[in-house]
Amino acid sequence: MLHLSAKRASFIGVFAALHVILYFMSFGLWRNWAIYLEPVEGVILGPWAGFFAAFVGSVLARTIKPIDLWMFGIVAEPIGVLAAGFLAKGKWKPVMAIYVLMLAAYFIHPLGTWLPLWTILDILLALALIYPAAKLSKNLFGENVKLLPLSLVLLSFVATVTDSLTRVFLLIPAGLYAVLGWPPEVVYYAFIEGAASSYIEDILVVITSIIAGVPIIIALKTLLNLKNPLT
Repeated sequence: MLHLSAKRASFIGVFAALHVILYFMSFGLWRNWAIYLEPVEGVILGPWAGFFAAFVGSVLARTIKPIDLWMFGIVAEPIGVLAAGFLAKGKWKPVMAIYVLMLAAYFIHPLGTWLPLWTILDILLALALIYPAAKLSKNLFGENVKLLPLSLVLLSFVATVTDSLTRVFLLIPAGLYAVLGWPPEVVYYAFIEGAASSYIEDILVVITSIIAGVPIIIALKTLLNLKNPLT
């Protein structure tokens, strides 16, 4: 038990540090490079240890280098990892609950019915992919690696879009747009610009998952003899 706890603690520290490093390496688009780490964090650490690692990493990064919109990342990034961790364990209901609650709150809000629907099409697609992503997650730790890329791509897409959904929830239903002093016109512009960037990031996440995510997970599975996420 002591050995297992030490392993968990060390990996939480490693992934938290990677979160900080990727934050500082970022440039362009509207989120930071830590989003490309979120799926791997969830798959290796599981939902709870992954959530904690992402939270610690995102808080440390923004403490060292503060930004005006710091409150979005320290909530959205851990939630994205949490979703990845649940899916990696084949659990789709908690992720579905996150989507249903946040989307319901968004569409109930007056701005949610006013903003263009095309700006959240990736979120609606991710909602439809939650169940398949959870069911295919058995390939992440199975011996047959042929289906691992497809499984990781689906999980990565849903997890990253969960990050986006959380930011949307914080901005609109949670009312951060009012705290920031953004009038509806500014929110509209931010959504249009943000949606375009988000779709580009969705594509980059898929590519990154295939090129980097798959070999990283295979290597860590072999090195640590993992049969399941750590938590």
